[in-house]
Amino acid sequence: MVAGVGFRRGATAADIVAAVAAARAVFGGAAAAPIAALATADFKAEEAGFREAAARLGVPPIACAITDLAAVADQTLTRSARVAAAVGVPSVAEAAALVAAGPGARLAGPRVAHGNATCALAVGRNT
Repeated sequence: MVAGVGFRRGATAADIVAAVAAARAVFGGAAAAPIAALATADFKAEEAGFREAAARLGVPPIACAITDLAAVADQTLTRSARVAAAVGVPSVAEAAALVAAGPGARLAGPRVAHGNATCALAVGRNT
């Protein structure tokens, strides 16, 4: 299972880890598998909060190219006009989870918003 996250600039590791925990709580059994990676858009991947959150979760951070996120945008469940206008995809968290989980990945459900971050969970053949 891959956790895809979107977050406001300056979000802390605690914000992002809390969003992952909230998504796991919402989806219960569907989210019981261990998290294999933490993914986000490449333009957010160098933020300290994201890097530290991956370290706290003990998983690798994955930076997803915006072109890859756009390629799976039609598979996202959440459609934020604000996010789409700002970055070109309707849900960074959902698209990042799908991209990082690999071909044939599926979302556990729509992204979960928690404070300054959102998290979506995806399961793929390799996760």
